[in-house]
Amino acid sequence: MTLASRSVVTAAVAAAIALAGYLHPVALLAVAAALVLVVAVGWPELAGLPFVPGSAAVVGMTGVAAVFAVRYGGTGLSGLAVVLACALMVSFVNELLRRDGRIRMVESVSGTVAGGVLSLSTAGWVAAEALAGGEAIVVAGALALAVGSAVAAFEVPRWVSALLTAVSATAAGAAAGWVLPTISLQAGVLLGVAVGVLVASLDALFDSLVELKRVLPSLSAAALPVAVSGAVVYVVGRVLVG
Repeated sequence: MTLASRSVVTAAVAAAIALAGYLHPVALLAVAAALVLVVAVGWPELAGLPFVPGSAAVVGMTGVAAVFAVRYGGTGLSGLAVVLACALMVSFVNELLRRDGRIRMVESVSGTVAGGVLSLSTAGWVAAEALAGGEAIVVAGALALAVGSAVAAFEVPRWVSALLTAVSATAAGAAAGWVLPTISLQAGVLLGVAVGVLVASLDALFDSLVELKRVLPSLSAAALPVAVSGAVVYVVGRVLVG
């Protein structure tokens, strides 16, 4: 999958997050859980892990448990510590289930846990929605992400693409902050800058990987900016809005 195709997928997923955040918390929960699964199915191949089925299962369970813990746990983000601790233990169980000689075991454990942390970041979207003015925070962050990702699809030199991505995401965030009554222009601009830089950085990081010639790793790489942005959106919303 080309960079342009991945950027379009990222923009579409971000738009789905924005729509779900506007419609209902349960809709946002469902989209976040689906996003986790997309990240999980391709992460082991994207990271070059030796035991694909087990690592994908651990990453998926970690992310889904995280979004449900935030939504229904009643303890904010504190439940994520428990989820991450369980993910670490399950990653060791995953190694015990291997029957391939357990080659590259350290790499397998560290890569699986890293994938779990990335998928766990998706819970930030659900947590941000629970803040004061949370609906606007989610919509503004996801809109900035969608616009920045869409601009990244244009075939221009890498440095120009990174600059346009950051600028367009910032402009979209600023527009959302100006239009939406429950967040400030400052918050919208900061959201746009944060997600724009994140998208540009991940595009540069993944662009040369040979694994992206396959479908599942490409889908995971396209979904990762949206998943990781959940943590960024929550932090900005927590500090500047709620």
